[in-house]
Amino acid sequence: MSKYPLVLTAVLCLSSAAAALPGEVVRQTASPGKTCTGLAFDGKLTWIADHGLDELIAVDPASGLEKMRLKSPAYRPAGLAFDGTHLWNVDTQTAKIYRINPATGVITRTIPAPVVAPRALAFDGQALWLSDDDGKTIHRVDPADGTTIKEVPFPSKSVDGLAYDGNYLWVADRLADRLHAVHPSSGEVIVTLKSPGPHPTGLGWNGKQLLNVDYQTDKIYTIRRDDAEFTIKEDPRDAWVVFTHQVRNFGPDKLIDLEVFLALPGDLDSQRLLGVPQFEPKPVEIVKDQWGQKSARFLFKKLNSGQTANVRMKVHLIAQTVHYVVYPEKVLSLWKIPGEIRRSYLVDAPKYDIKNPIIVKAVKQAVKKEQNPYWIARKIYRYVHDHMYYKRIGGWDVAPKLLQRGSGSCSEYSYVFIAMCRAAGLPARYVGALVVRKDEASFDDVFHRWAEVYLPPFGWIPVDPSRGDKPTEAQRADSFGHLYRDFLITTHGGGGSAHLGWSYNYNERYACAGRCKVDVETIAEWSPQDPK
Repeated sequence: MSKYPLVLTAVLCLSSAAAALPGEVVRQTASPGKTCTGLAFDGKLTWIADHGLDELIAVDPASGLEKMRLKSPAYRPAGLAFDGTHLWNVDTQTAKIYRINPATGVITRTIPAPVVAPRALAFDGQALWLSDDDGKTIHRVDPADGTTIKEVPFPSKSVDGLAYDGNYLWVADRLADRLHAVHPSSGEVIVTLKSPGPHPTGLGWNGKQLLNVDYQTDKIYTIRRDDAEFTIKEDPRDAWVVFTHQVRNFGPDKLIDLEVFLALPGDLDSQRLLGVPQFEPKPVEIVKDQWGQKSARFLFKKLNSGQTANVRMKVHLIAQTVHYVVYPEKVLSLWKIPGEIRRSYLVDAPKYDIKNPIIVKAVKQAVKKEQNPYWIARKIYRYVHDHMYYKRIGGWDVAPKLLQRGSGSCSEYSYVFIAMCRAAGLPARYVGALVVRKDEASFDDVFHRWAEVYLPPFGWIPVDPSRGDKPTEAQRADSFGHLYRDFLITTHGGGGSAHLGWSYNYNERYACAGRCKVDVETIAEWSPQDPK
């Protein structure tokens, strides 16, 4: 067993102690009961609904000491909310919502829940938000009579707690052990944080931080929503990758001046190389293209009929999952993007054709008058999902044709997304990688490409249009600003590299002295141990 995962984990723990991170638990106290389902904060006290005790219990948020107990309005209390004056409690058995005077416990209003199976509850300053387990929807409810004003679908499979932070509706998902920040108008998931415990239920907001009670650990957690540090790194993987590129000449004549380029990986947020890449044979030189991408260049002066040319690269790395916590309101305007970035990554290229009427029309439909770079990217992301489906049919077509056809591979999804972003004035580029296919020891002969957009002041943020083309909002958000530890990233490019062309990971160029049938085979072998 390699020592590197243990070393890196220690480093990560030390760095997180020095820098506050979103999702970090600031405080935890024991919950007042063993069957807590709802939570609300009244400005001074944290209120907990306990459906085993049929009580609403107020505790001091700092110490967790009990301050008050009230009988619940009915016998299966669930979600709790506070409207500035009164508590609101939804009961799952009666399917009613009760308004309660917290000082006396007197029920001052009862309204029917407009859903079949109500559970979680929140207040947004004007209206209540209520989840429905039956319809898998979240309803904005008029507190006067229980009428549904608006509804959005569940962002994932489960909604067990709700809270409103002034901008976003937070959802506790106990099946995924996640807390999702949901945009209340569109239902899109903006940020996802890990829940502190394995069964998050009630959620609340104390004006600065999230509050969560967990049904399994019986604890109340105070959770950091945001901070200056926005990059969360976790789940390190110690891996070895051997990438092999083979050219076979079936003849009958010979190849001359065969060049092979292997893109060189480097240190990134999601990966750290444990030593320099090893090559066999040694490259003749290391070259750099117009995007700053480095490649190892190999040269074979002659390849006769029946011969093969093999090139290998071995890399030892720590790959880790990275989450970029980016709230739209913190993203600066397009004009805050550095001039060098705009000059390099807003240019047109053959695969993009950003002035094509099809691209221009698509951008107009998707973006409309949006000015915020974050929302420009999200709206284009949504448009691509609404107008394409995944299908590998060979070749990499141009963006306008792909939109007309409505299908594409990961590369083609990326071309469309990048073309639309550039046409909208948002710098975008692509990233290419070798992929571990589930098992620690596995091989990859398909590879993967996705995009990055530049969001000031955060910088380059990953967006994977093809991987994010999923049915739920949480799954879509999982590929916007998130990068899992499945990759050895080799390539960053704007398109049309001087050495890699429109390819990634590798490229080859050759001439034939006559007639040649050439086959190129590439494969990446992943292993948890050194494949000596």
